[in-house]
Amino acid sequence: MSDLLGYKGKRVIVTGCFSGMGEATAKLLLSLGAEVHGLDYKDSALPLASFHNVDLRDPASIDAAVAGIGGKVDALFNCAGLPQSFPAMDVMKVNFIGLRHLTEQVLPLMGPGGAIVSIASTGGMGWSRRIPTNMEFVTTKGFDAAIAWCESNMDTVKEGYSFSKENVIVWTQYMGAHLIKQGIRINCTLPSPTQTPMMAAFEATSGKDV
Repeated sequence: MSDLLGYKGKRVIVTGCFSGMGEATAKLLLSLGAEVHGLDYKDSALPLASFHNVDLRDPASIDAAVAGIGGKVDALFNCAGLPQSFPAMDVMKVNFIGLRHLTEQVLPLMGPGGAIVSIASTGGMGWSRRIPTNMEFVTTKGFDAAIAWCESNMDTVKEGYSFSKENVIVWTQYMGAHLIKQGIRINCTLPSPTQTPMMAAFEATSGKDV
C-alpha cells in the first residue's frame, strides 16, 4: 500500500490490537511500514515490533508497558474498549480512566508532530447535554481520583459505556486546546455499531434493532 499517511518508519502504539478495530488499525499501520508496538489483554499474533500484555484497569500494568516500549513515540492509537455487558467500573477503567492514564504516560515520549487518536462512539453523543459534569470528571487528577469520582456518582455512570465514551469526547476536546501548543494533535472517532467481536455483547444487552 502507498504510504499516503506518512507512517513509514514511524513508531506507533496501538491498544486493543488483538481483535476488532484495534487489530485492523495495527494491520493497516504495518502495511504502511510503521514500527507498531501493541498493547492488549490478550496475546496478538500480528508481526509487531513488540507486544505487551496490558490490563487497562491496572495503572501499574500500563506504566510497565510504556516503560518497556520507551524511546520516541510518533503516534498513539487508543482502540481498546469494553461493551456495557461488563461491570460498569471495568468499562469505565478500560474505556476512559485507563485510556487517559496511558495517554498521560506516553505524552512525555512524544514531540512536535505527534498524534493521538481514540475510539469513542455514537453512544457518547449525549456529552453536549452535561458538559459541566463531564468536565468535573475528566479533570480529576490521576487514576485513583477518577475511580473515586465514579464510585461517588454511580447514578451518573450507570452502565458505564455511554458515560465513558462521552468523556473520551469531552477530554479529547479539552486536551486538544493544550496539546496543540506542543505541536501534538489529538482527535477521536465516533463509530456507529460495527461488526466486530464486541457486537455480540452489544446485541445481547441492547438487542439487534437498537
